Amino acid sequence: MARALLKFIRVSPIKSRLIAREIQGMNAEEALAALEFTPNKAAKIISKVVASAVANSGNEAEDCTITSCRVDNGPVLKRFRPRARGMASGIRKPTAHILVEVEGK
Repeated sequence: MARALLKFIRVSPIKSRLIAREIQGMNAEEALAALEFTPNKAAKIISKVVASAVANSGNEAEDCTITSCRVDNGPVLKRFRPRARGMASGIRKPTAHILVEVEGK
């Protein structure tokens, strides 16, 4: 079993989990094809992590299955935006850790 981990990536973990659940248990080649046509920022990032996990396994993409694709919360960047009457409101910029595990046949 091979794995790839991408840490501190600037994408929302909640939105990324929707994509990660779709490819879990799929063949790696099918998952890469599906992610290529998914119009989402997280899909492009997850496809790079899947490709890295396949390369770490030493097998071809058609011989591998994705056993788990996990997106964990990373630290949150906190910023402030000025508002009316001298106040400020907070902006949260979340980060994520993406872990993909691949099993060869």
